[in-house]
Amino acid sequence: MNLKNKKVLITGATGGIGNNLVETFDNLGATVVATGTNEEKLNNLKKRYPKIYTEPFKLQDHKKIESFIERVDEKLNGLEILINNAGITLDNLSLRLTEDNWKKVIDINLNSTFLMCKYSIKKMLKKKYGKIINITSIVGHTGNVGQANYAASKAGILGFSKSLAQEYAKKNININCVSPGFIKTDMTDKISEEFKKILISKIPSGSLGTAEDVSNCVAFLASDMSKYINGETIHVNGGMYMA
Repeated sequence: MNLKNKKVLITGATGGIGNNLVETFDNLGATVVATGTNEEKLNNLKKRYPKIYTEPFKLQDHKKIESFIERVDEKLNGLEILINNAGITLDNLSLRLTEDNWKKVIDINLNSTFLMCKYSIKKMLKKKYGKIINITSIVGHTGNVGQANYAASKAGILGFSKSLAQEYAKKNININCVSPGFIKTDMTDKISEEFKKILISKIPSGSLGTAEDVSNCVAFLASDMSKYINGETIHVNGGMYMA
Protein backbone atom coordinates (compact mmCIF):
# COMPACT_ATOMS: atom_id res chain seq x y z
CA MET A 1 0.00 0.00 0.00
CA ASN A 2 1.15 3.49 -0.78
CA LEU A 3 -0.05 6.34 1.41
CA LYS A 4 2.76 8.69 0.46
CA ASN A 5 1.79 12.32 1.07
CA LYS A 6 -1.77 11.40 2.11
CA LYS A 7 -2.91 13.84 4.78
CA VAL A 8 -4.25 12.12 7.85
CA LEU A 9 -5.76 13.03 11.22
CA ILE A 10 -5.64 10.30 13.89
CA THR A 11 -7.60 10.81 17.12
CA GLY A 12 -6.84 8.84 20.28
CA ALA A 13 -3.24 8.64 19.08
CA THR A 14 -1.72 8.10 22.53
CA GLY A 15 -3.39 4.74 23.25
CA GLY A 16 -2.15 1.29 22.24
CA ILE A 17 -3.99 1.11 18.92
CA GLY A 18 -3.48 4.84 18.35
CA ASN A 19 0.30 4.54 18.76
CA ASN A 20 0.41 1.80 16.16
CA LEU A 21 -1.81 3.74 13.77
CA VAL A 22 0.66 6.63 13.92
CA GLU A 23 3.59 4.27 13.33
CA THR A 24 1.88 2.51 10.42
CA PHE A 25 0.80 5.67 8.61
CA ASP A 26 4.15 7.34 9.19
CA ASN A 27 5.95 4.28 7.79
CA LEU A 28 3.67 4.29 4.73
CA GLY A 29 4.64 7.88 3.95
CA ALA A 30 1.51 9.74 5.08
CA THR A 31 1.58 13.20 6.59
CA VAL A 32 0.07 12.68 10.04
CA VAL A 33 -1.53 14.89 12.66
CA ALA A 34 -1.84 12.94 15.91
CA THR A 35 -4.20 14.16 18.59
CA GLY A 36 -5.01 13.11 22.15
CA THR A 37 -5.53 14.51 25.63
CA ASN A 38 -2.16 13.54 27.13
CA GLU A 39 0.45 16.10 26.06
CA GLU A 40 3.35 14.14 27.55
CA LYS A 41 2.46 11.07 25.48
CA LEU A 42 2.00 13.22 22.39
CA ASN A 43 5.46 14.69 22.93
CA ASN A 44 6.89 11.17 23.21
CA LEU A 45 5.18 10.26 19.92
CA LYS A 46 6.75 13.30 18.29
CA LYS A 47 10.20 12.19 19.48
CA ARG A 48 9.68 8.71 18.02
CA TYR A 49 8.19 9.97 14.75
CA PRO A 50 9.71 13.42 14.11
CA LYS A 51 7.83 13.96 10.83
CA ILE A 52 4.37 13.92 12.42
CA TYR A 53 2.44 16.88 13.79
CA THR A 54 0.83 16.71 17.22
CA GLU A 55 -2.23 18.61 18.45
CA PRO A 56 -3.51 18.14 22.02
CA PHE A 57 -7.30 18.25 22.12
CA LYS A 58 -10.16 17.16 24.38
CA LEU A 59 -13.03 15.67 22.40
CA GLN A 60 -15.55 16.78 25.02
CA ASP A 61 -14.89 20.38 23.91
CA HIS A 62 -17.58 20.11 21.25
CA LYS A 63 -17.76 23.83 20.56
CA LYS A 64 -14.05 23.82 19.68
CA ILE A 65 -14.13 20.90 17.24
CA GLU A 66 -14.85 23.08 14.20
CA SER A 67 -11.90 25.38 14.92
CA PHE A 68 -9.74 22.34 15.70
CA ILE A 69 -10.47 20.86 12.26
CA GLU A 70 -9.71 24.27 10.73
CA ARG A 71 -6.24 24.19 12.37
CA VAL A 72 -5.59 20.63 11.26
CA ASP A 73 -6.74 21.34 7.70
CA GLU A 74 -4.44 24.36 7.52
CA LYS A 75 -1.51 22.41 8.97
CA LEU A 76 -1.96 19.58 6.48
CA ASN A 77 -2.80 21.91 3.60
CA GLY A 78 -5.98 19.93 3.04
CA LEU A 79 -7.29 17.12 5.26
CA GLU A 80 -7.92 13.91 3.28
CA ILE A 81 -8.23 11.06 5.80
CA LEU A 82 -9.86 11.04 9.23
CA ILE A 83 -9.43 8.14 11.64
CA ASN A 84 -11.76 8.38 14.64
CA ASN A 85 -10.01 6.14 17.13
CA ALA A 86 -10.57 7.99 20.42
CA GLY A 87 -13.01 6.64 22.99
CA ILE A 88 -13.56 5.99 26.68
CA THR A 89 -15.15 3.32 28.86
CA LEU A 90 -16.98 3.83 32.15
CA ASP A 91 -18.22 0.31 32.88
CA ASN A 92 -20.88 -0.84 35.30
CA LEU A 93 -23.95 -3.07 35.37
CA SER A 94 -26.90 -1.19 33.92
CA LEU A 95 -28.80 -0.83 37.19
CA ARG A 96 -25.68 0.69 38.79
CA LEU A 97 -24.73 2.79 35.79
CA THR A 98 -25.26 6.47 36.51
CA GLU A 99 -26.93 8.73 33.99
CA ASP A 100 -23.82 10.92 34.10
CA ASN A 101 -21.55 8.04 33.07
CA TRP A 102 -24.00 7.01 30.37
CA LYS A 103 -23.94 10.54 28.94
CA LYS A 104 -20.13 10.89 29.17
CA VAL A 105 -19.49 7.77 27.11
CA ILE A 106 -22.14 8.62 24.51
CA ASP A 107 -20.89 12.20 24.39
CA ILE A 108 -17.23 11.40 23.75
CA ASN A 109 -17.57 8.20 21.73
CA LEU A 110 -20.60 8.98 19.56
CA ASN A 111 -21.36 12.70 19.60
CA SER A 112 -17.71 13.67 19.09
CA THR A 113 -17.42 11.23 16.18
CA PHE A 114 -20.42 12.92 14.55
CA LEU A 115 -18.88 16.37 14.93
CA MET A 116 -15.39 15.31 13.80
CA CYS A 117 -16.94 13.77 10.68
CA LYS A 118 -19.22 16.73 10.03
CA TYR A 119 -16.47 19.33 9.99
CA SER A 120 -13.93 17.09 8.26
CA ILE A 121 -16.35 16.32 5.42
CA LYS A 122 -16.72 20.05 4.78
CA LYS A 123 -12.98 20.13 4.06
CA MET A 124 -13.04 16.91 2.01
CA LEU A 125 -15.84 18.25 -0.20
CA LYS A 126 -13.55 21.07 -1.32
CA LYS A 127 -10.94 18.52 -2.40
CA LYS A 128 -13.57 16.19 -3.90
CA TYR A 129 -11.87 13.36 -2.05
CA GLY A 130 -11.93 11.86 1.42
CA LYS A 131 -11.67 8.76 3.57
CA ILE A 132 -13.14 8.34 7.04
CA ILE A 133 -12.48 5.25 9.14
CA ASN A 134 -14.37 5.00 12.43
CA ILE A 135 -13.01 2.55 14.98
CA THR A 136 -15.90 0.72 16.62
CA SER A 137 -15.83 -2.49 18.71
CA ILE A 138 -17.02 -6.07 18.74
CA VAL A 139 -19.29 -5.17 21.68
CA GLY A 140 -21.20 -2.77 19.42
CA HIS A 141 -22.43 -5.93 17.67
CA THR A 142 -22.63 -8.45 20.52
CA GLY A 143 -23.20 -6.32 23.63
CA ASN A 144 -21.22 -7.05 26.79
CA VAL A 145 -22.01 -7.33 30.49
CA GLY A 146 -21.30 -4.04 32.23
CA GLN A 147 -20.81 -2.09 29.01
CA ALA A 148 -24.30 -0.98 27.99
CA ASN A 149 -23.13 2.62 27.51
CA TYR A 150 -20.01 1.67 25.55
CA ALA A 151 -21.88 -0.88 23.40
CA ALA A 152 -24.59 1.68 22.64
CA SER A 153 -22.02 4.29 21.62
CA LYS A 154 -20.22 1.88 19.28
CA ALA A 155 -23.44 0.52 17.78
CA GLY A 156 -24.48 4.13 17.19
CA ILE A 157 -21.27 4.78 15.26
CA LEU A 158 -22.07 1.83 12.98
CA GLY A 159 -25.50 3.17 12.01
CA PHE A 160 -24.21 6.70 11.72
CA SER A 161 -21.34 5.63 9.44
CA LYS A 162 -23.67 3.75 7.08
CA SER A 163 -25.93 6.79 6.77
CA LEU A 164 -22.97 9.08 6.19
CA ALA A 165 -21.57 6.75 3.54
CA GLN A 166 -24.83 6.92 1.60
CA GLU A 167 -24.90 10.70 1.79
CA TYR A 168 -21.39 11.30 0.43
CA ALA A 169 -20.53 8.31 -1.78
CA LYS A 170 -21.16 10.34 -4.93
CA LYS A 171 -18.82 13.03 -3.63
CA ASN A 172 -15.88 10.59 -3.70
CA ILE A 173 -15.83 10.30 0.10
CA ASN A 174 -15.70 6.81 1.59
CA ILE A 175 -16.84 6.14 5.17
CA ASN A 176 -16.16 2.73 6.73
CA CYS A 177 -15.67 1.14 10.14
CA VAL A 178 -13.10 -1.19 11.63
CA SER A 179 -14.40 -3.25 14.53
CA PRO A 180 -11.64 -4.73 16.73
CA GLY A 181 -12.22 -7.70 19.01
CA PHE A 182 -9.96 -8.27 21.99
CA ILE A 183 -6.63 -6.68 21.15
CA LYS A 184 -3.40 -7.00 23.13
CA THR A 185 -2.87 -3.57 24.70
CA ASP A 186 -1.93 -2.18 28.12
CA MET A 187 -5.60 -2.58 29.06
CA THR A 188 -5.75 -6.31 28.27
CA ASP A 189 -2.37 -6.83 29.92
CA LYS A 190 -4.07 -5.98 33.22
CA ILE A 191 -6.55 -8.87 32.86
CA SER A 192 -5.78 -11.85 35.07
CA GLU A 193 -4.21 -14.84 33.32
CA GLU A 194 -7.16 -17.01 34.34
CA PHE A 195 -9.71 -14.73 32.73
CA LYS A 196 -7.44 -14.25 29.71
CA LYS A 197 -7.43 -18.02 29.12
CA ILE A 198 -11.24 -18.09 29.26
CA LEU A 199 -11.35 -15.18 26.82
CA ILE A 200 -8.92 -16.75 24.37
CA SER A 201 -10.85 -20.03 24.47
CA LYS A 202 -13.76 -18.17 22.84
CA ILE A 203 -11.61 -16.91 19.95
CA PRO A 204 -11.34 -19.40 17.07
CA SER A 205 -7.83 -18.20 16.16
CA GLY A 206 -6.73 -18.98 19.73
CA SER A 207 -5.04 -15.67 20.47
CA LEU A 208 -5.61 -12.00 21.14
CA GLY A 209 -5.18 -9.63 18.22
CA THR A 210 -2.46 -7.00 17.99
CA ALA A 211 -2.66 -3.27 17.39
CA GLU A 212 -0.85 -3.92 14.11
CA ASP A 213 -3.72 -6.17 12.97
CA VAL A 214 -6.07 -3.22 13.39
CA SER A 215 -3.71 -0.67 11.82
CA ASN A 216 -3.14 -2.77 8.72
CA CYS A 217 -6.89 -2.94 8.14
CA VAL A 218 -7.30 0.80 8.67
CA ALA A 219 -4.42 1.53 6.29
CA PHE A 220 -6.10 -0.59 3.59
CA LEU A 221 -9.36 1.35 3.97
CA ALA A 222 -7.43 4.63 3.90
CA SER A 223 -5.67 3.65 0.67
CA ASP A 224 -6.97 3.89 -2.88
CA MET A 225 -7.02 0.09 -2.97
CA SER A 226 -10.38 0.28 -1.17
CA LYS A 227 -12.03 2.91 -3.38
CA TYR A 228 -15.11 0.74 -4.04
CA ILE A 229 -15.68 -0.15 -0.38
CA ASN A 230 -18.18 2.13 1.34
CA GLY A 231 -20.44 1.89 4.38
CA GLU A 232 -18.81 -1.38 5.47
CA THR A 233 -17.49 -2.73 8.74
CA ILE A 234 -14.40 -4.92 8.71
CA HIS A 235 -14.12 -7.15 11.78
CA VAL A 236 -10.68 -7.76 13.27
CA ASN A 237 -11.43 -10.31 15.99
CA GLY A 238 -9.88 -13.67 15.13
CA GLY A 239 -13.31 -15.09 14.31
CA MET A 240 -14.85 -14.37 17.72
CA TYR A 241 -17.78 -12.66 16.02
CA MET A 242 -18.65 -13.42 12.40
CA ALA A 243 -21.11 -11.00 10.82
